[in-house]
Amino acid sequence: MAKAVRFYETGGPEVLRYEDVEVGDPGPGQVRLRHVAVGLNYADTYFRNGTYPIPMPNGMGVEASGVVQAIGEGVTNVQVGDRVTYTGFLNTLGAYSTERLISAAPLIKLPETISFETAAAMTMRGLTSSYLMRRIYDFKAGDTILLHAAAGGVGLIVSQWAKLLGVNVIGTVSTEAKGEIALAHGCSHVINYSHEDVAQRVREMTDGVGVNVVFDSVGKNTFMGSLDSLKRRGLMVCVGTASGPIPAFDPVLLAMKGSLFLTRPALADYIADPAEKADLAGELFDHVGSGRIKIEINQHYALQDAVQAHRDLESRKTTGSSIFIV
Repeated sequence: MAKAVRFYETGGPEVLRYEDVEVGDPGPGQVRLRHVAVGLNYADTYFRNGTYPIPMPNGMGVEASGVVQAIGEGVTNVQVGDRVTYTGFLNTLGAYSTERLISAAPLIKLPETISFETAAAMTMRGLTSSYLMRRIYDFKAGDTILLHAAAGGVGLIVSQWAKLLGVNVIGTVSTEAKGEIALAHGCSHVINYSHEDVAQRVREMTDGVGVNVVFDSVGKNTFMGSLDSLKRRGLMVCVGTASGPIPAFDPVLLAMKGSLFLTRPALADYIADPAEKADLAGELFDHVGSGRIKIEINQHYALQDAVQAHRDLESRKTTGSSIFIV
């Protein structure tokens, strides 16, 4: 019998349950997929704690890789035996499982150069990095980014991608060890926010000018410092709220701090079009498959250890990517 992690109420990691589940035959437009590896993402905690409201009970996780076992009527984009990966939002909930039914639409065929483990570790983070580096801003060699959580999964991919484009990265980290990891993966400089003022250090590093773009996945605790780190007419990209939601503010603040631009993008809107998703995935797979971008999988868990995995993630004990091995 298949196994899955489900939850019946919102709350802390302890609400997650590892259970037996029945997996039937795929309906029209669906496939039955056997998972090999499952991704662990910070977004998972938002579903679990109620930040992203969903009906109860429900499955956990939005990203995994595996092998197609059966296809339903009308499925043409994949065949039985195909190696695939996927990520999404509400349409892919339930990834913390050994086997499942899923719509065929989100599935992306894996080239032989990408392992199941690498795919589970990078599909969401990699596609996020892909649109951040290729769609959000027209980066040119010599531009500078301030990148929060530089030693995290997205941070390590963005840093390497930026270096390929000749873009400088100032990364923020919470420990010296994480700073060494960030520097080894492409950051030009690191700032330890546990004892350094981020905006002040950014101004010192940029001769008072500031950075072109800030990628901020932290939210409440870093928002004002991020704005103060931007150059005139710079772009603030809010890509997460790990420390909590950003408090309401008057948009005139953006004018006062240099006619700044602000965006809060979502991956779903950059992979909704199949052609654009294929383009972003293709460039990502090419970089990873060739070794130009390395995916660091620094934590491995069993599905039955999902509670501990969430605790580790929220306590910032993790670096790079984390996956479940099925």
